[in-house]
Amino acid sequence: MKKGIVTLLLAAACIPLTSFDYAPHHYTATVKGLPIPSNAEIISGLKQALQQGTVKSSDQLSALNGFFGNAAIKILMPPEAQKAEKTLRKLGMNKLCDNVILSLNRAAEDAAKQAKPIFVNAVKQMTVQDAANILTGSNDAATQYFKRTTTAALSTQFKPVVHSSLSNVGATNLYTQLATQYNKIPFTFNKLNPDLDDYVTQKAIDGLFYQIALEELNIRQNLTARTTPVLQKVFGFLDKK
Repeated sequence: MKKGIVTLLLAAACIPLTSFDYAPHHYTATVKGLPIPSNAEIISGLKQALQQGTVKSSDQLSALNGFFGNAAIKILMPPEAQKAEKTLRKLGMNKLCDNVILSLNRAAEDAAKQAKPIFVNAVKQMTVQDAANILTGSNDAATQYFKRTTTAALSTQFKPVVHSSLSNVGATNLYTQLATQYNKIPFTFNKLNPDLDDYVTQKAIDGLFYQIALEELNIRQNLTARTTPVLQKVFGFLDKK
């Protein structure tokens, strides 16, 4: 039945997406006892689902310990620094290492606050073909849409926030201390670069998309996550395909 919905959407592909918000036509046909959603309802349902998932993800990750308290996305030392971390911990510098890791995650939490308007714009720009692809795609099709349409903007917005936050919370200074301490150890040939901005920015974006994918799956599979009548109608209909 996804195919039937996509047929309805693509038949109207020449009409601007925003016009569906006010479309007066309603389909009266039913499938397995459920009314077929109109084009307006399909688009509205997708918009609501996308906005719900991205706003919730942004709010969760921008909260205190949004990254630091989530083992799946917690930001650890950069790969090139992990050997240094082990060495420094053996030398009793656990607090320095712990403070660096905490600071990296605090910077990502600050950056996540910038995500919502970027996602809202991506939802507004969604085409009928995009909607069809999301409906017929995999369980992370919407997440993949956001990756394609928002990654560049997220990186542009996140990086200066990450840079400022790393400085404000002391991460830049702490990591410089860590790199300095490690680089002074005899026979350490692979010296550390104390530049963290790119690393934390990318990790913040990766964590955000990870959380959005979880929210998307939740809406697709969990009835209680469909919090509006339109979401219930559209995704309930898809469940009966």
